[in-house]
Amino acid sequence: MYSIKRTNSDNLDFQKLVFELDKDLAIKNGETNDFFAQYNKIDLLKNVVVAYDSDQPVGCGAMKEYEEGIMEIKRMFVPIEKRGKGIAGKILTELQVWAKELGYKKCVLETGDKMIEAISLYKKNNFCIIKNYGQYAEVENSVCFEKVIN
Repeated sequence: MYSIKRTNSDNLDFQKLVFELDKDLAIKNGETNDFFAQYNKIDLLKNVVVAYDSDQPVGCGAMKEYEEGIMEIKRMFVPIEKRGKGIAGKILTELQVWAKELGYKKCVLETGDKMIEAISLYKKNNFCIIKNYGQYAEVENSVCFEKVIN
């Protein structure tokens, strides 16, 4: 049975999972990783969720305000050996519920075009592909999504 904990970026389990995420992204993104890394700092994230299997952290996600009424989902990660168990979906759902509780109307996010599992997750959870936004506007290998949360 998985549980979800709401926390912030001071959470050590979150920091450990993000360290693993960053190692994975450095391999997948190759030369373009430095560009993306600048937008993925975690030091001031106030809205973080960590999924646990008993007391073991098995996934994470976070969000930050993108603009008024819109939260940007960041730092979604489940270790390879824990994938396929619905953990990422639970994290994504919890972030949307939390965003709605905070009064936000929409969530946006960005992922890479080679992140097939992530793209599938977002489509499965009714996120729609949109024109690349903000710092990703001219990035050819970015795929951006949004979802109105009611």
